[in-house]
Amino acid sequence: MNRARKQVAVVVGATSKWQSDGRNTRLAHGRTIDDSDIPVGMRWGVGGAIAQKFAKEGFLVVLTTRNAANAAALEKAIVGQGGEAAIVELDLVSRESISRAFAAIRERAGDPDVLVYNAGYLEGRDLPPDKELLEHVPVEIFETAQHIASRGPFLVAQEVLPAMRKRGSGCFLISNNQFSLRGRKRLTGQSLYYPRVMMRTLAQVLTEEYSEPRRARGQRRHRRPHRFAGYPSASASAAESRGRDESHQDRRGLLLPAHPGQVLLDARAPADAIFDQAELLGR
Repeated sequence: MNRARKQVAVVVGATSKWQSDGRNTRLAHGRTIDDSDIPVGMRWGVGGAIAQKFAKEGFLVVLTTRNAANAAALEKAIVGQGGEAAIVELDLVSRESISRAFAAIRERAGDPDVLVYNAGYLEGRDLPPDKELLEHVPVEIFETAQHIASRGPFLVAQEVLPAMRKRGSGCFLISNNQFSLRGRKRLTGQSLYYPRVMMRTLAQVLTEEYSEPRRARGQRRHRRPHRFAGYPSASASAAESRGRDESHQDRRGLLLPAHPGQVLLDARAPADAIFDQAELLGR
């Protein structure tokens, strides 16, 4: 498939909960909204914008998703823009699915040069106001959040970092949000974010562990992330990326757009930042 031997960028979480027919869009608006209201650069959220950015820069982009149909429109858009993309099904809750997915990626495209872990989750957002306290949260919600926020990136890192270490190049970036910095009470309409603290710590651990080969060769220790493991990037959450003065809350406390159909976040800005970080670390 990768006959041109392009660099390979894998985007885990390339589709978005905020796309027009996404679960979060239906939760917030009560219906699917029209794609024509959303520019193609932000139609699939941050993950879709990241995928389009890397494809535009000449990478073969692998889109991972639990169901291939979820990424079909994004793949079509990338090809229509002159880029190259492929879809590989991957379920972060299943170790076997992760292993199969990366075996398929290596066979079809090659070892990833860049891995962007942008997977998010909605677990907890639809709990009503009287279920805000931890004692009411079903353990299944916690387990899914844990799978995606900490166990998932751990297993993905095991799949891609050995090859990057052996060849001495590569970039592993993790997107995160402000809830990884400090634990706060979960409010109505918010996901269960506690596990994201471990996501941040894992990124720090990977940075320390995979910086050692470079330090051993006498290179100066940098404060910025090294080329193997990226530090958590800016929030990939549209609803939490804008001030509350520009939006309103419905009766359940869900943060909604100021105008029907409006997208709260121009996803291209964080996508450009993530690409710039990957380019910097790859030098």
